[in-house]
Amino acid sequence: MRLLKFFLVALVLLVNLTIAQPSWASKNFTKGADYAEVTQALNELLIVKDTPEQAGYTPEQFQQRLAQLQFQKNVIETATKRAQCRNQTRNTLAVYANKPKKSPTQLYFLAAGQITDDDWDCDGIYLPAGTQVVLSPNTQPQELTEPIAVKFVDGTQSIARANPATGVIDFNVEPAKVFKVGETNWLLPKLSQADINIQTPTPQLID
Repeated sequence: MRLLKFFLVALVLLVNLTIAQPSWASKNFTKGADYAEVTQALNELLIVKDTPEQAGYTPEQFQQRLAQLQFQKNVIETATKRAQCRNQTRNTLAVYANKPKKSPTQLYFLAAGQITDDDWDCDGIYLPAGTQVVLSPNTQPQELTEPIAVKFVDGTQSIARANPATGVIDFNVEPAKVFKVGETNWLLPKLSQADINIQTPTPQLID
């Protein structure tokens, strides 16, 4: 009888492992929309590699765009968990996140020093008008005159950082896209940083 119970338990475990993906298994993001979009953009760019000026690129701009797309493709291919946002600024961040298959992408609030739970996808970050930010490597800080949303590809482990002396925000990874009002279906409300700071951080978003 004891032997029969053992075999039944073993059979149940085997069925579970066969049907359900183990929680420790690596995630595959190459079937998502981000990967298809990045791959298409990369292929289109490579078509004009010998004559980049015909596509409106200087040789330097072409190489920069090529490196950006190759980096994004590599992030998606090698990612082992969902995209996360880490707040290393001194303020509350408004972040765009969704719980896959359970909620749409919308704004949530992430306190300073916190990171989003890897059960969620953190797709991007909202930056209000008046923010001093560096959006691309080797560029000078700019002060935003209108709110924007920065988007990261699937699997990106993004960090928003603030210079302790100047308060200028930058990122460990260059955003894949920058949206203004009317350029995305993400909500881009007119919030100030003060408005964001008084929001209660979203508890279910925290790792």
